[in-house]
Amino acid sequence: MNPGRPTRRTVLLAAGAAALLPQLPLPAYAAGQAAATATQPYASYWYPDSLPSGTPGTGITWNSLKTWTAASDTDLAFNAAAVPLAARFTPTPANSTARSGQARVQSLVSFGPTSSNPSQGAATADYYALTHWSYLDELVFWGGSAGEGIILAPNAPIVDAAHRHGVPVLGNIFLPPVAYGGQLQWTRDLVQKDAAGRYPLAAQLVAVAAAYGFDGWFVNAETSGGNTALGTDMQGFVSELKSLAAAQGQRVTWYDAMTVSGTVSWQGALNTSNQAFFQAADDMFIDFRWSTSTLAASGTKADGLGRSRYELWAGVDVESNGSNSTVSWDAMVPTTKAHITSIGFYRPEWTRNHLPASRTPGDFHAADDRFWTGRSLDPSTPDSTDPWRAPAVSVADRSTVGGALPFASVFNTGHGLRWYEDGAVTSDAPWNHLGLQDRLPSRRWAVRTTGQRPTVTFDFADAWRGGSSVLVSGALDQPTTLDLYGTQMLITDDTVVDLTFRTDSGSADVELAVATAEPSTAGATPPYTYLPVTASGSGWQTVTVPLTGLSGTLHAIGVRLTATAGPVNWRLGGLAVRDANASQTPAAPTNFGISAATGGNLRFAWDAAPDAVRHYTLHRLLPDGTRRFLGGTCQRAFYAGGLQAEQGEQQAWFELRATGELYTASAPVTVAYTW
Repeated sequence: MNPGRPTRRTVLLAAGAAALLPQLPLPAYAAGQAAATATQPYASYWYPDSLPSGTPGTGITWNSLKTWTAASDTDLAFNAAAVPLAARFTPTPANSTARSGQARVQSLVSFGPTSSNPSQGAATADYYALTHWSYLDELVFWGGSAGEGIILAPNAPIVDAAHRHGVPVLGNIFLPPVAYGGQLQWTRDLVQKDAAGRYPLAAQLVAVAAAYGFDGWFVNAETSGGNTALGTDMQGFVSELKSLAAAQGQRVTWYDAMTVSGTVSWQGALNTSNQAFFQAADDMFIDFRWSTSTLAASGTKADGLGRSRYELWAGVDVESNGSNSTVSWDAMVPTTKAHITSIGFYRPEWTRNHLPASRTPGDFHAADDRFWTGRSLDPSTPDSTDPWRAPAVSVADRSTVGGALPFASVFNTGHGLRWYEDGAVTSDAPWNHLGLQDRLPSRRWAVRTTGQRPTVTFDFADAWRGGSSVLVSGALDQPTTLDLYGTQMLITDDTVVDLTFRTDSGSADVELAVATAEPSTAGATPPYTYLPVTASGSGWQTVTVPLTGLSGTLHAIGVRLTATAGPVNWRLGGLAVRDANASQTPAAPTNFGISAATGGNLRFAWDAAPDAVRHYTLHRLLPDGTRRFLGGTCQRAFYAGGLQAEQGEQQAWFELRATGELYTASAPVTVAYTW
């Protein structure tokens, strides 16, 4: 490697860096000015207007939403989501009890602390890497505290992953109970009016969501001491927030706490005490105090208001016991009649948090699969005796794998113990970044066999790309089909499928399973055509299978394994559906540089590549000619901290590439940093 080759650009530290960021609302660095300090960017949080008395604790910054502007937000480039909200559709349900068009699922999730929550992932695999998006209709970025801030914007990786799966994400407005430090002044600040009678903070909230790329707000007013006047102001505020939000494609959810009288009194129902707030918002989270009768009455009341009863989320508190919780399921999602309301899960990250500190990514996903799929771990054959009625039992899964080609997945869950590229480790550091998560199989794991059911998991011991692969382990004593994706992709005679896989032990014949029609009934196997996948040699291999003779709409895709020597451990590392004749290599990003530097802490920025980009990857070019993965992101800025010079190294060289839908990489652009 020649570090002096002329195509490389040296870092702009003394010269102005504004040219690097023409599309980002970051402060310009004047020519001749020293580069800004390279601090770790964090997810944003605010108070409505006035700040607490005293001084913030270590690592906490107090900010006023009223004074926020995009132009002065120095971390906006790191926090703004980049993936648009995908359209989704509902394949034929995986079982006869899952329904479409009835109950939906909302989750209130705390992904991290209010303060010091990294904007773009971290160097640990221990993270709530939510993957069962297909059952969710709304995700709330839960959090906030009186001592840090009470209005939270979700960090970009979460929004990008959710949007890739068609799930809107809401920021959180938490007006805490007095017992937890809540101050009624913050409620008054939120609903303050200007001279024209408008609610300026409603406009600010909509502006924040638009700048950050998320989908609206969850309003939770739990500070007691209010009166009817405050309740009336809150109704006006929510109504204006919804009106402004709707114009931007955003939404508003109300939490059942404050009543129209301005007092806090959790109803556990939709009734006259909170009806005005429900009418002002898009939907409402019903507090956990509900009963069978109050939910039934709430559904009837919603019907009478001309609203859908499924715009009511009946709260289910799973923070303490998760899938061991006792829930009156028939009050919400009875099996013998129409669903009563939707489901609102409070803190399903129990699936990670209840595990011991020694937990692994595999431990987490096992618990998470149990929560979302049920005891059978197969949504096509739910266990009717399971006291935990998992969402897969009641709610039909959705998919975003539709439309024009290409489509690809390397089954990356958004966290891992190492980073892999083409089966080789390019970083042995653990990591998490949900923005790098693929569109994942929506029904995990639906297995069709007359023999012993194998174990199917996301596995982190090896991968083709990213941090994980799909591992199928078992006797495979009968042909076994693994459903992967429900799709609505348009295919032609030129369509091919690339399958990347490896057999770790035993041996099996591999076939690609494709269906150009939906199953005849819910729970039935898709009408697959099986195409042989001719493998040769050992190790990772990619086989291209033409879909010759097939055209129209591809409705399902999977794999069938037939053991020739068992037991079998078979690993799926990648799947791509593409036009055999199309070029899929993206153009390179431009204006790559370092916008701020402090020792071994660097902030990188660049302009977007002109083509469709899945994400960007940043590598360090080492003196021995190897490349070390530093991170990836969907944004056009990235922070790398704690870097050190290699032995004898005068300059560190960094390489940025755009990654396309098919995981093809652009030509590199590079920059150097002098130690």
